Amino acid sequence: MDYNDIKIIYEDNHLLVAVKPQGIPSQSDISGDEDMLSLLKSYLKEKYDKPGNVYLGLVHRLDRPTGGVMVFARTSKAAARLGEQIKNGAVGKKYLAVLSAFPSEKKARLTHYLLKDGATNTVKAVPMTTEGAKKAVLDYNVVEKDEADGICLADIRLHTGRGHQIRVQMSTIGCPVYGDIRYGKNQPYGGLALWSYELSFTHPVTEKRMVFRVFPPETFPWTAFNLERHIGMVKPAD
Repeated sequence: MDYNDIKIIYEDNHLLVAVKPQGIPSQSDISGDEDMLSLLKSYLKEKYDKPGNVYLGLVHRLDRPTGGVMVFARTSKAAARLGEQIKNGAVGKKYLAVLSAFPSEKKARLTHYLLKDGATNTVKAVPMTTEGAKKAVLDYNVVEKDEADGICLADIRLHTGRGHQIRVQMSTIGCPVYGDIRYGKNQPYGGLALWSYELSFTHPVTEKRMVFRVFPPETFPWTAFNLERHIGMVKPAD
């Protein structure tokens, strides 16, 4: 993979908004595999013929198996201001997830306390009093069901940004994300059906509110649902 495989949907002197493919890290890790941050730095270096190191700030992450929209900062000032928005909850993050079971409630707010095991890179829900546990909150809304396949499409809004949060919280209520072989039982191998479809924030310089929406891949199980209706836009032609 090189930067030509990354879809860039917005760029100015302060920001870069791109679509992270599933399966690549947000930043470099012990795998040594190509990552979003490095690929986009290479893109900027070549496009603008920049000597030396290129600055690009990582202000938030998506888990490796999760794809979707991400924003990067092209200046340290933009990185600091976006980081402050994230800290204050002013950055909106919405996800689509295909669930492998139907939740008992069509919509609900889930609150759990999550604890990460660094040795196995897994997260589990634990009692609130557990040392090191972090509060995790999300809202989900089941927007469409596929009765034939026993799956449903949920629109999820994060209120906290914990690692593996959606996967663990949905699995905890008995509705693991389709394809999640880590947190779900008997899940099909071949891709996690979790997608960051909307990201909204205030531009760090112009102060204009910006909203970006992107479609998940045109593969099953996504193709079982009317995504245009739920994302609120017509899928653009490639």
